[in-house]
Amino acid sequence: MTLQDARQYAPATECNREPILEVVLQVLPGSGTILEIASGTGEHAVFFASKLSDYIWLPTDANPQARASITAWTEHFGCNNVYPPQYLDVREPVWAVEKGEVSQWLKQEPITTIVNINMIHISPWSACLGLMAGAGRILAAGGILYLYGPFKQDGEHTTPSNVAFDEYLRVQNPEWGVRNLDDVVAAARAEHFTLKQTYQMPANNLSIVFERSVNE
Repeated sequence: MTLQDARQYAPATECNREPILEVVLQVLPGSGTILEIASGTGEHAVFFASKLSDYIWLPTDANPQARASITAWTEHFGCNNVYPPQYLDVREPVWAVEKGEVSQWLKQEPITTIVNINMIHISPWSACLGLMAGAGRILAAGGILYLYGPFKQDGEHTTPSNVAFDEYLRVQNPEWGVRNLDDVVAAARAEHFTLKQTYQMPANNLSIVFERSVNE
């Protein structure tokens, strides 16, 4: 298999990457490494890294096929500000990027932002809690946690299409489903994150921006 053969494609990426970039540019700290959780195909990683040359992008995924795709996309575009993709399962008590060789890479350019796109509704609730816990361990005060995806608001779906999508997800796995934004905010608050801004996005999605409020 060649690297080019390893590239995977997610059609939604081309639709949402520009709107996501517009939000991310407004909220990023001044420098540092951007840790992407559940990078998937790697299409977001190479697109954002090419637009954010002052930052280093660290893609991660628990799926080895996804990591192969990320590598292939990175080499295809010749991105020089993207780290090699790393294994990461948010439910683990210590993430792989917190130890070993990766932690040494990050001493010069610490992680100042964590980006997570379209994950928490296609994973168990424990993954959302793990994401918040890991972000709380890694980010210093002022660090940014960015989430993108569909959410319920005030416990209710915002559109009929999100109702149908939620039902579809729960058929695939009863532990999946569109999350209630209030529950996500509460989970973030428990790890010392403050909700900074919510942005309406295309296709009935939201961008949710949290800021790490204290160091402990």
